[in-house]
Amino acid sequence: MYLKHLQVSNFKNYEENEFDFHENVNCFVGKNGSGKTNLLDAIHYLSFCKSYFSSQDTYSIRFNCEFFAIHGIFESFENKTTTKIGCVFKNGRKIVKANQKEYQKLSDHIGLFPLIMVSPYDNDIINEGSDTRRKFFDITISQFDKEYLQQLIVYQKIIQQRNQLLKQYQLGNKVDLSLLQIYNNQLIPLGNYIFEKRKQFISNILSDFQRYYQTLSGDNETVSIVYQSQLFELDFEKGLQENETQDFRSTYTNFGIHKDDFLFLINEKPLKQFGSQGQQKSFSLALKLAQYDYIATRKNMKPILLLDDIFDKLDNFRIAQLLNMVGQHHFGQVFITDTDEERLREILEKHQILGKVVQM
Repeated sequence: MYLKHLQVSNFKNYEENEFDFHENVNCFVGKNGSGKTNLLDAIHYLSFCKSYFSSQDTYSIRFNCEFFAIHGIFESFENKTTTKIGCVFKNGRKIVKANQKEYQKLSDHIGLFPLIMVSPYDNDIINEGSDTRRKFFDITISQFDKEYLQQLIVYQKIIQQRNQLLKQYQLGNKVDLSLLQIYNNQLIPLGNYIFEKRKQFISNILSDFQRYYQTLSGDNETVSIVYQSQLFELDFEKGLQENETQDFRSTYTNFGIHKDDFLFLINEKPLKQFGSQGQQKSFSLALKLAQYDYIATRKNMKPILLLDDIFDKLDNFRIAQLLNMVGQHHFGQVFITDTDEERLREILEKHQILGKVVQM
């Protein structure tokens, strides 16, 4: 499946624009601020029903406009059947449709058109807090496992309800404390399921991730990912019981998979503290490429790959290694942004990559 056509209305800096795409590689070329990355974000909306860069849909509306609309036509590589996807945000409500049929739950759309985004912001996975890393892995798993996404949504909702109960109790309001046990009983199977899925996922991608790191960096360093969870030490029921006093004091649920983290290591030391910029870039890119392969295998289809501003963020060796894979058709449809059209055309010619260059 590849994106054949894109139409955007009142989306970020675009008023009304349409684009036709090549099934292999598409390059958006233009000065900084011309809207190259915004087009990638529009494509991201068609896959995930949300922006890659912001949690607030309002920020995606063009200045002084009341709504935005994104429409795309996906075509199958095999039988050329098409699927029309539309995403409209207006008056605080987001509507997503497939072939004119509206989704009742946006989560039902996630994973149907898998996509991987490689962005300069990817180093946030390394340098930001644990919630950023959890979100990254959750999004990956959700693209091929709808049950995981559904259970994660329910888990997060129950955690919010449990925390609200704890807060009301501390404020002295009359609450039914038997609800606490009800919430516990609901959380336990959900948390155990999510824990096992995360653990399995890290185990499954680790060797591919390490192989990609070696390919991209050309170094002899060792890298690894360690899944950190309280559930390795205590079962969920006992953990909730042992933390109950602290929960009432802090009005927050202190035990569970919402406290998980992922430790990134280089030569058995934390990458955040001991990795150079080049090592961190190789690490985050290798992680994205391992994510790509895993989804492609599980979904039996190649995700769309979005490469934002990679030429200014990677050195020539890493760029060459990555584009060799693009030229060898390791990936499906690829979108690339760059500021230098001449450089981009030379790269496409050198690596014998078929595609289309769009001047912004």
